[in-house]
Amino acid sequence: MWKLVQSGLSVVAGTQEPEYGPESIHPVCSAYLNGDKSIPLYSDLTRKDLSYQVPNHTSVETQTFYFIDDVYSGFAQVIHSNIIGLHTTAQFTFKLFKKITPDDYLWTSTKLDNFKIENGTDFYADGVSIVLNPELNEYNIKSEICSDNIVNLTVKRLSQGIKFGKDGTTYYGTDVENPWGSMRHVFWPRCSVEGTIKLKDGETITLQNGSTMYVMALQGMKPHHAAKSWNFLNYQSENYSVVLMEFTTPKSYNTTIVSVGVVIDKDGKVLFGSCDNQVETLETKKDEESGWLVPSNIKFTLNNGTQKVEVVGKLDKLSERVDVMAEIPQFVKNIVSGVAGTKPYIYQFSNELEFKLYDNDKLQVEETGYTYNEATFITES
Repeated sequence: MWKLVQSGLSVVAGTQEPEYGPESIHPVCSAYLNGDKSIPLYSDLTRKDLSYQVPNHTSVETQTFYFIDDVYSGFAQVIHSNIIGLHTTAQFTFKLFKKITPDDYLWTSTKLDNFKIENGTDFYADGVSIVLNPELNEYNIKSEICSDNIVNLTVKRLSQGIKFGKDGTTYYGTDVENPWGSMRHVFWPRCSVEGTIKLKDGETITLQNGSTMYVMALQGMKPHHAAKSWNFLNYQSENYSVVLMEFTTPKSYNTTIVSVGVVIDKDGKVLFGSCDNQVETLETKKDEESGWLVPSNIKFTLNNGTQKVEVVGKLDKLSERVDVMAEIPQFVKNIVSGVAGTKPYIYQFSNELEFKLYDNDKLQVEETGYTYNEATFITES
């Protein structure tokens, strides 16, 4: 999420948008929820779904693999940015930390050269490759671009891939057939991961029997126009995986909440997918510098009518507080600061939270599992 917001801010121009009204936002599940049963709530992924979209206008596409094992957590990510349809850039970012000390982390972000996309799905650059196999169930991730972390990981899909609605995309604009912006996500909610991470000091970390969640995202407009805030949940345990991605649009797009979530069991079965989700902040702490009320106790709820899942608990361990404005050039800061209330901060948490599964409001399962979640604040209105 950090680089998705940051890369988008790097191409900001103009000021806050006017209020277009509810007809200007078309959430990913809206056709299904409005009774069009020709479009499923969610469906499996094809090679086309897993391909880079490469629009010819300002956009940021990311591939992010969130991994954990008994000791470590982190993510590997490629960011492919298109600036005004005239210039493209790419970066490889990597984060690694021990789950018990998430604020003591290794973080690298490396600009890539000679990057290209082959077969729609495979990303290559000098020293980096992310390749999908023909069966569409395994990625190999290799990076030798940064001596701080030499990465060689294999991610195997253990459950159905997921896209919501027709194509996983929320569209912005008064004419849905000719939108002026978009936001897209497709998921592998439950995967295994094996491989090695070689650190600069000579230590080699071997991931075995690890878990991964993979998400491919496309932000097809400026970040402070697309969303005022975000919530992201990645819960992984031996028995269940829960993924939730939610954003709230600014007033320009009717302060609309767009939320998708999915629950997977240990056998890779989709228990249910949901667009009826809630993120409740049970307690907050004020960040005195940014002014944002940051969650310190949170509850995520996914609901399909008969079944309900809650992931709830205290956010005692903050991995990182990211001041996005501190990471971008001064001239961009000057532009963004002219947009009233724009204060982009990302709060990344690493904790053990409670999982509760209900069937017709009767508690069926209760357990605890590892949770990585993010709360992102971009603009006040």
